[in-house]
Parts: sequence; structure tokens; C-alpha cells
Amino acid sequence: MKLLYGVQGTGNGHIGRARAMAAAFSKQNVQVDFLFSGRAANAYFSMDDFGRYQTRRGLTFYTEQGRINLVKTVSHNNPLQFLREIRQLDLRGYDLVLNDFEPISAWAAKKQQIPSIGISHQNAFRFDVPKVGMNAMDRLVMKHFAPTNHHLGLHWYHFNQPILPPIVHSKSGMDVRTEPLILVYLPFEDLHAIRQLLLRIKNQRFVCYHPEQKVAEEQDNLSLQPLSHENFQTDLHRCQGVIANGGFELPSEALSLGKKLLLKPLQGQFEQQSNVKTLEQLGLCHSMQALDAQTIIGWLSTKAQEPVRYPKVADAIVDWVLQGNWDNHQPLWDSLWQQVEFPSTVKI
Repeated sequence: MKLLYGVQGTGNGHIGRARAMAAAFSKQNVQVDFLFSGRAANAYFSMDDFGRYQTRRGLTFYTEQGRINLVKTVSHNNPLQFLREIRQLDLRGYDLVLNDFEPISAWAAKKQQIPSIGISHQNAFRFDVPKVGMNAMDRLVMKHFAPTNHHLGLHWYHFNQPILPPIVHSKSGMDVRTEPLILVYLPFEDLHAIRQLLLRIKNQRFVCYHPEQKVAEEQDNLSLQPLSHENFQTDLHRCQGVIANGGFELPSEALSLGKKLLLKPLQGQFEQQSNVKTLEQLGLCHSMQALDAQTIIGWLSTKAQEPVRYPKVADAIVDWVLQGNWDNHQPLWDSLWQQVEFPSTVKI
């Protein structure tokens, strides 16, 4: 079986899931080619897990100061090039397209009648899970942005819906410990604002990764770092807690490692708003709607988080894909949720 795996490249969470899936497929000696879209080709980093991967421009969202900028989103995307990229992607020779909310491979598979399976957090919003601010346009995007024949949605809890637990990618052999360090990853926020905020909280050490930071820099209690998968994983495994936006993959990794969470959702993005609401309902995070020193100081004094034990979801999905019975999801989700272990404090 030869597979093409299309991955949304605008967020590192999609790429993190793809790493876990790449490792799971390699155990089965299955040939998988990867295609990424949504960011400039030279903006990807730490991509050795994907071999000779392809990139396309695709479609992306533009943000400023923690909000989606709709004007720039519309003006910076090129619909004609997007349509050309769909037409020019030749899928002859592939038996199946896997897709993590990547539109070019999804639409090319649809037009060329190649079977496709969507594996994403976005697919969970097709079902009755907590949603904040989801409007008619959001529903259209969830349904038509990256259409596939089959849908596997991922979420932190099942909500009695046909969805799966998170795919957690964590470096094997790396010790989990707790040092007096807070990891900060707020890529949609202004770097200067983050710096000024964290420097005010002088009795706490922070390490902050940000796409605008090009070289490592130390200032008082703050370590500013350029994006690096290896270094980020090291700090994630040793920190006390994580301050992040409201994505899916990083909170999933943090929860599995027992790191407490303070999340600031991206304004105007229903998915991030919904994610934060979900984790708050479960008692698995604290939140702030704006960068606020007093909220951070209060959160720093909260108790440590017990880990959530998630099974090897990527391995189970690969086994299911290779069996070929893609209309039958129930044994997959039943088996995986039976293996999840939540802390006693979780509000289920």
C-alpha cells in the first residue's frame, strides 16, 4: 500500500501528529509520502522525520496580536494558485490519501476519486462536542476546507461521540522531571508584548519559543528561543507548566506529561475558544482572554497537574488503516477510550 499524507502546515500541532503517525507507519514498513501546505517552504524546521516531503503554498490564516486578521487572510491568499495546485497534484500510484486538514491533497483526492481518510482535531467538531462561537461559516469550513471520504476526529474526551483520543507525540527515552521553569509558546501573540509581560514576573523563570525569535537570547528571568523541535521537547519534559494558545496538540502533550496549563485562545477563532472551554470544563486547564500578569501569578501558585494516560493512538490508527475496513470505526474508538486513564480530579 502506498500512501500520501497531506498535513496542514500552519500549526506545529498538525506536524506533531504527523511525526507520531510517521513513526507508527515506519514500524509497519509502509511507504508514506508527506505533503505540507500553509506556510513558506523555508519556514519548516526539524523535518527529518518526513524524508523527501513536498510543500505547496495552499491556504493559511494571518494573525496579529492574538487575533485573526481577516483582511490580510483574504488579501494574502491566492485562490487561482490554490486551484492550480489541486489540478497539478497527480495522485496516480497512490492507494490512499490520509489528511490532517490539508486542502490540496484532500481536494485532489476527491477530484481523482482516490480514497481518503481525514485524521484531525477539526473532524471532532462534526459531532456534539463543546463549541464556542461556531457560526455558519465555521461549519462550512470544517466540512469543505479539506473534504475526505472518512473522518477520524480527535479530542480530549469522547462526550459519547464517535471520536478518538489525542495522538500524542513525545520523544522516547526522554526523562520527565519538574524544574522551576515555565514553558511559554504563544506564536500568535506579539513577541515584544510577551517579553515585557514575563520580565515583570521576576521571581519565576520562563523559557519562551516564538517564530519571530531568530537567535537564543537571555534576559534576566527570561530565555527567548528560536523554534526547535528538539529543544522544545527537552524544555516541555522538564518544565512545571505551559502557557500557550488554545491549540490541540501541545496541550495534549502537556497533559500526558503531567504539566499544568494556562491557555490564551486566539481571538476570533472558534476552535481555540472551544478547546479552552473544553479543558476548563474537564478541570484540566486555567485560561486568560488577554496577556495578564496577575492571572499568570495566580496560576503559578496552583497545584501540579496529574498526567492523563493516553494509549498509543497512532499505532492503533495505522493498524485500522491497513485492515482496510474504513467504514467501521466503532471497534477502534471503543478500544482506545477503554485504555484512557484520567486523574481523579477530572470533571467527567
